[in-house]
Amino acid sequence: MAAHGDENKRSPLKAWVRALERTAAIERDRSLTLPVLIGRLAERFGDAPALISPDASLSYRGLASACHRYARWGLARGLGRGDAVCLVMANCPDYLAIWLGLSGIGATVALINTNLRGELLAHSINLVAPRCVIAGASLSEAVRELGPRLNVGVECWVNGRGGGDLPRLDEAIAALPGEALRASELRAPSLADRALCIYTSGTTGLPKAANVSHLRLMQWSHWFAGLMDVQPADRMYDCLPLYHSVGGVVATGATLVGGGAVVLRERFSASGFWKDVVAERCTLFQYIGELCRYLLASPQQAEESRHALRLACGNGLRGDVWREFQQRFRVPQILEYYAATEGNFSLYNCEGHPGAIGRIPPFLAHRLPVALVKFDLEAQAPARDAAGRCVRCAPHEAGEALGQILSENGATRFEGYTDAAASANKILRDVFAPGDAWFRTGDLMRQDEQGFFYFVDRVGDTFRWKGENVSTTEVAEVIAACPGVADAAVYGVSVPGAEGRAGMAAVVAAKNFDLDELRRALVARLPDYARPLFLRIVSALELTGTFKLRKQDLALEGYDPERVSDALYIDDGTRDAYVPLDARLHARLKSGKLRV
Repeated sequence: MAAHGDENKRSPLKAWVRALERTAAIERDRSLTLPVLIGRLAERFGDAPALISPDASLSYRGLASACHRYARWGLARGLGRGDAVCLVMANCPDYLAIWLGLSGIGATVALINTNLRGELLAHSINLVAPRCVIAGASLSEAVRELGPRLNVGVECWVNGRGGGDLPRLDEAIAALPGEALRASELRAPSLADRALCIYTSGTTGLPKAANVSHLRLMQWSHWFAGLMDVQPADRMYDCLPLYHSVGGVVATGATLVGGGAVVLRERFSASGFWKDVVAERCTLFQYIGELCRYLLASPQQAEESRHALRLACGNGLRGDVWREFQQRFRVPQILEYYAATEGNFSLYNCEGHPGAIGRIPPFLAHRLPVALVKFDLEAQAPARDAAGRCVRCAPHEAGEALGQILSENGATRFEGYTDAAASANKILRDVFAPGDAWFRTGDLMRQDEQGFFYFVDRVGDTFRWKGENVSTTEVAEVIAACPGVADAAVYGVSVPGAEGRAGMAAVVAAKNFDLDELRRALVARLPDYARPLFLRIVSALELTGTFKLRKQDLALEGYDPERVSDALYIDDGTRDAYVPLDARLHARLKSGKLRV
């Protein structure tokens, strides 16, 4: 398997060509959606494994039959185009069968974050005005507790035992035929129709529901199948949430259209990861950068050198973690990429260049126009010149990444959110020419002379202090690399009487943590303006279900000892040390008597 990965690494052009070949014919048949394709794959691969989990598995034939049963159940409930169904379930084979079956009859399936409860869960469900909510047995209580907070008339079903008085979906489909539906039984959707709603993480506000068409499902699945060169012998290890585009579409769709098997796990386990990968004979792994860092922090296991992984595909892998991860675990190829569920472009690092999130090869630049433009931190918007146009960044200069919307129907279209106002806010017009339209990623990046892009920060996370721009991501990487630091998050906080925002770091201390040693390391590695003014020692950093830091809550809590029970410190320049930030010092800061 290693030779296969080495060949790909030596020939990134081959990966691009495979991706282009796999996606070239998609729009020739507007009726060939992913649900339809699953039926054809069942004819080809039959009883070969498609989805594998500890409690249940489905062959290609079994997956197609399950899809057809769920489709017939939906038709019997009167579901079709214009109707929405919310899916609140843990990772399992039926998760995919449900949304493939229901989207195949024209309904939109909204994939709900399984960590949500109460008002946030009700908000996410009501946002798409569903006809039905389908809950897994383990999450049925969370749905039942919503009661009157759900819109009037919403039907709630449970899939599996333990749902109390909710009707059982698994029982309802048991007697339904599993053969393919006849054309006369339904009005099948086309590629242009909406298939799914996938939600933003909600780290900076309430979650938004992004529209995902059948076309994008086909593009994502076939493009990644080409980049990874998925073959029927491949087995993808997928422990990421199925309610998100990475774990739920990229990992699953790319493997299935290539004839491989997806090994599903409900959640990530650092201690069980390598045992699972070896036992299941996995050749592919879908990662989020944080997972790779967790694996590196784990004690050595015999299994970590016995695996058959040929490729790890994902995003968010820091350069320093990349090198150590690949060296320790001997994974032949890492395919890092950049994408957003609602975005209209992606970047791919087929060359295996550590730290880079990808590039667009010259032969595709005309089809996928991407620009980095200067960003005004005070206005929190792209800067404009005297003529009212945006200004392109020079090499290595950080700016917001934009993707041009060339048409409303092509590969660069922006499908938006269910909220029209939120969709409009993501489009920037008259950028370089009158009437042009570009998608705003909200991500700051820089690009080198070779065309590789590097992630810098999220818009809103980067801040100005002492007249300089500070990237929270870059500072956090420096802190996390210091001795005695297990993890770190950096954010900006306001200080009375001072312009801009000062840096504050929440630090997870390891056993050998030494505050004075940390400061010496930061003085050596960071300029004064970038060194955090405040420190907060925390036991752990809270993450979203898709492993993104919840920094907004930390920033809101700030450095007030009355609001924060964790140990707080402030950088005292006169003593060249971080000193405890108590109520007396905080009062002096608040009154402006303590100047920083």
